[in-house]
Formats: sequence, structure tokens, C-alpha cells
Amino acid sequence: MRSGPAAEAREVEWADPDGRWLRVVLDGAFLLLLGSSLVRFLTRDQSRTHTGYAVALFVAFGLLYVLGRLLAPAPRPGARPSARHLAWLGAVSAVWAGLLALAPSATWCAMPLLFTGLQTLPVRIAVPLAAVLTVAVVATELRLSHQGLNPNVVVAPVAISAVATAVLVHLQRQAARQRVLIDDLVRTRRDLAATERRAGILAERQRLASEIHDTLAQGLSSQGMLLQAADRTWETDPDAARRHMRDAAGIASRGLAEARRFVQDLAPADLADRTLAEALSALADRECGEGLTVGFRLDGMPGPVPERVEAALLRIAQGALANVREHAWATRAALTLTWLDDQISLDIADNGRGFDPERPRAADTGRERGHGLPAMRVRARQLGGTLTVESTRGEGTVVSAAVPLATP
Repeated sequence: MRSGPAAEAREVEWADPDGRWLRVVLDGAFLLLLGSSLVRFLTRDQSRTHTGYAVALFVAFGLLYVLGRLLAPAPRPGARPSARHLAWLGAVSAVWAGLLALAPSATWCAMPLLFTGLQTLPVRIAVPLAAVLTVAVVATELRLSHQGLNPNVVVAPVAISAVATAVLVHLQRQAARQRVLIDDLVRTRRDLAATERRAGILAERQRLASEIHDTLAQGLSSQGMLLQAADRTWETDPDAARRHMRDAAGIASRGLAEARRFVQDLAPADLADRTLAEALSALADRECGEGLTVGFRLDGMPGPVPERVEAALLRIAQGALANVREHAWATRAALTLTWLDDQISLDIADNGRGFDPERPRAADTGRERGHGLPAMRVRARQLGGTLTVESTRGEGTVVSAAVPLATP
């Protein structure tokens, strides 16, 4: 996938939607305070010899802040800030400190910087930064005080800074504890799902073993005994031998019926009481979670579909989504089932990292990597259909299966 500062910012906002609103509030407060500080400077605080320099610093301060928000995005919650973000925060703080020397009215622009630093920096860096900003604000207010010492000039900035620091540090630590708990829950859920899967596999193996033992194995044993008896009496009692052969043929016929029933029972369980569209919708819902969102869409008017086609398309969807989850690094996928006049098609698209379809073979063996795509192609080909794969590195993958409704 494409990467860069803008992509990083979008990824952080997607992972933490509430963080976007906090960023909007902080940026809006900064622009409002910057604008009001500039107006105050131009109307009351300006010095004739430094007006141009001060206005230039105001403009540079605002541009640096906005560009830094775009090019040096804040880290994800709990992640270490990047060197680019630290450099931006240091630069914007230095420009603000220089601006104070020419335009003391820019004092309260420190508030957005204070909250930005406390929100994104580790505590051991954020607290000293808050202290430095607070000292700069107090020193500037004292410099402007010409009518004696006003205690609020010293107490108010310190109190506001202390409250903001305590609250944000508490929220930061609480969020860290919540992330640990969430990680534990996700890991426990994954382990539980794996345990349930293993238990289900063992139970199904036991069921099939019992079924085969009680039907096919017993039938084959009886059939072998009858054939041996027929061989022993073939010369001495041809009628008995023929009777044994007929009985063995009957057992073989019943065993074939049992084998066909096993094959029928091994069809996808999702199709036992659902239509194909309902089964695909349920599959999409099950695959959602842990950073992957899967949607389902139905196009056209649904009609009757042969059972073989339903089973094959559902298996293709399951295999494609397994590839998406294991290899694509995707955050979104979509299943689209389309009914046409003479065929039905299924598209599985994702926004993952993609690959080069022209080089699907392993260099050392010459064979196609994995078993997923070859198995899907075989399923589609067996029904007289086709399976195509369209993919570009960094731009996702689309797997399309088209099967005629009148299967061979």
C-alpha cells in the first residue's frame, strides 16, 4: 500500500475516530488564538521598529503549525512519536518562544501546544515541555505587568497547566491500561476460537470414524467374507457361490449409497438452511473483526441455483477471504454476488497490498504458490466456469468467479 505522512495521518484517524475531533478542536483553538493575538498586536502591542518581523513570525508560526499537522502526524495512541513529529514540535515551540519576544500577545497560543505535547509525547518528555511553556507564559505576563504584581498572573497559568497535565497524563495511563486489557481479550478470544476449532475438528473426525465403522467398514468386512465363501464353494456348490456373490453385490450397492450420503453431508453446512446469498452474507459477517471489515452486496434478481454451484461459490469465497486475512494486510473487503441471464458471478475485492498476477509461481519449484488459487480455479473449471485474478502491488486484489447456471 502507499505510505507517507498523509497516509499515516489517515490511518491514525481511522484507528481512532475520536482523535480526529480532538485534533479539529486543537487546531481550531490554535487558529483562533493566533488570529486574535495578531489582531491585538496590530492594534495595541506593536512596536514601529519590529512590526514587519513580528507579522512575518506570526505567519511563519501559523504555516509551520499547519504544515506540521499534515507532514508530521501525531503517533497512534500508545506508540512512540516519530523523529519527524518531535522535530516539528520542537521547531514550532522555538518559533513561538521567539515570537513572544516581539509580540507578547501570542502568549496564549501556548495552550494548543501544551495539549498537543501532552497528548502525543511520553510523560517523561511531556511534563518538562509543559513546565517550560508555563514558565515562558508567566515570564511574559510578568514582563507586561506595569501596575504591580498581580498574583493571578503567576497562579493562573501554573494552575491551568497543572490541571491539564494531571488530567491528560491520567487519561494517557488509563488508555495504556485499557490497551493492555483489550490485547489480552483479543488474544484470549483468538485462543478460544482456535480451541473450539480443534474441538470441532476432533468431534467431526470422531463422527465420521463412527459412521464409517458402522456402515462402510462393516459392509466391506461382510463383503470380503462373502467373496471368500463364494471362492471356496465355487467348484463344489455353484448355487451357493452365486448366492454369496449376489449378497456381496447388494452390500456393495448399499455401501455406495452410504458413501454418496457422506459426500452429501460434507457439503457446506451454511447452505443447509440458507440460500447462497444468505450464506455469503453470514460469511461476510463472520469474517469481520481484528482490523478487517467485510461487506456483502447482491446484484440482480436471485433465482434457483444448482447445489454444486452454490457449494463451489461458497468455497471460493471462503478461500479468497482466507487469503485476504492471511496475506493481503487489508482493512476492507467486499463480496459481490451478481445474477445474470445465463450465469452467476462472484467478486471478492480487497484494499490490501496486492501482488503481481504475472509472476504467481515460486522460483524454486515452478509451481503456483499455495493451494488457495489453484483450488478455486479447479472448482470453477469443474462447473464450466472461469476464475480471474486482477491485482496491482499496493492497490488491492479482485478475484472473480463466473459460472454458468446450466452446469455440465
